[in-house]
Amino acid sequence: MADHQAALNKKVPDIELLLTGGKENRLSDYAGKNIVIYFYPKASTPGCTQEGLDFSAAINNFRRQSCVILGASRDSLRAQENFKTKQQFPFELISDTEEALCNLFDVMKLKNMYGKQVRGIERSTFIIDKQGKLRHEWRGVKVKGHIDEVLEAVKQLHKQ
Repeated sequence: MADHQAALNKKVPDIELLLTGGKENRLSDYAGKNIVIYFYPKASTPGCTQEGLDFSAAINNFRRQSCVILGASRDSLRAQENFKTKQQFPFELISDTEEALCNLFDVMKLKNMYGKQVRGIERSTFIIDKQGKLRHEWRGVKVKGHIDEVLEAVKQLHKQ
């Protein structure tokens, strides 16, 4: 694994994030909180919308664990803004058009769509702890029931 990729139980490189609301943050800006970053293939598509709505419905449970939720995709900032506004997500979305964050977490995969190979984001979720270490990862996520699993992992971390 390359040095510039996130690895379990290692500190995640402090990368710059372009967030909805035109904010530019770094991962280090969330020090002292657990962070859930979930990657989804495309804003405003059914599975991605459902996943965002599931995180929205559980937002207070995550906040009680001092946890920040961030959704990420390769969509433009404008597409992310529209998606967030339309669905009323109570958390920020990351626009990663350059794929820096996607590459850091190694979520770009070749997928089959309509018989063609296309490069896209594999639905994945990561938890970074209060010290900035990657503590959990889920790859090839199925949306149904996933948020409960993530919340349980965050609760375990919060107790530590």
